[in-house]
Amino acid sequence: MAIRRLVNWPILLAVVMTTMLLVLAVGWVLLSVFGALANTRFSGLNWTLFGVGTAFLGLLVAGVIVYAILSIKAINLSQRQSNFIDSVTHELKSPIASMKLYLQTLCRRQVSPEEQNHFLQFMLEDIERLDHLVNQVLDAGRLEAERLDGELEELPLDEVMSQCIQQVANRYRCSPSLVDCQMEPCQVRARRSDLQMIFRNLLDNAFKYAGTPPDIRVSIHRHSARWAVVRVADNGPGIPLKDRRKIFGRFVRLGSELEREKPGTGLGLYIAKTAVRRLRGKIRVRDRRPPPGAVFEVFLPALPPPATTSALPSTEQRSPGIYGSFPE
Repeated sequence: MAIRRLVNWPILLAVVMTTMLLVLAVGWVLLSVFGALANTRFSGLNWTLFGVGTAFLGLLVAGVIVYAILSIKAINLSQRQSNFIDSVTHELKSPIASMKLYLQTLCRRQVSPEEQNHFLQFMLEDIERLDHLVNQVLDAGRLEAERLDGELEELPLDEVMSQCIQQVANRYRCSPSLVDCQMEPCQVRARRSDLQMIFRNLLDNAFKYAGTPPDIRVSIHRHSARWAVVRVADNGPGIPLKDRRKIFGRFVRLGSELEREKPGTGLGLYIAKTAVRRLRGKIRVRDRRPPPGAVFEVFLPALPPPATTSALPSTEQRSPGIYGSFPE
């Protein structure tokens, strides 16, 4: 759909520019024909044609610039989609080849029960890897098509986050206790599927790029009466300042696809940002304090706290810790 839009706009712009060029050519012909008479009887027409021609020439120059920008965007998107195809091909072939090898081994020779358990465990991990890939592609397609699954609910962020931590930790064969959680009760009105897409993709990114030993921290609290803030921090290499907007685009993965060490498709952060926008929230990435690492911050419209809930400390009284200071 996005490729179609990027292709249609340059085509429409080219048609408009061609029409303007024809009108401009006719105008200049008329100007030259009546040029000899301009100083006597048709000076007003002369200046009118000259003004119109100048305006059309300016619009043509602007059209050429816009056309170039749209063409560059289409080329970049095409390149990202090519990288996406390469990464998806690798993500599909690797687990399939691995499962094929294990099945061939099981069929061709006798193995001990312990080895069988190991093989089955490895094949289950490969299947989960394929399942994650398929789910990401389906989530991206559903968000682009603006298909809304489920009804709006009043959901506690800490409960949804705990479920997502359990799911992602299981996929990485880690204990959920690896994640240091500081979560206050906050409720938002949202679809559960949207929150799960946001949290799972941010946690997946944190687990994937965390350092050794991993240090992953999650916090949920109120920034004000209107906003709930979710932060997911890791101790990975961090994200350069110049790439912080780029990483939320479709199919974007930093570095060369030929030198890639971590699996992925470049869709996770795009899905997270699109789902956050659908909830009328904001997302950004910041440096971890102290470095190394990155902190992803999600601001979501929060429901008012219950009247019986004691007042939470103001954001000015909170220690910024690893997350840095709060935004204005």
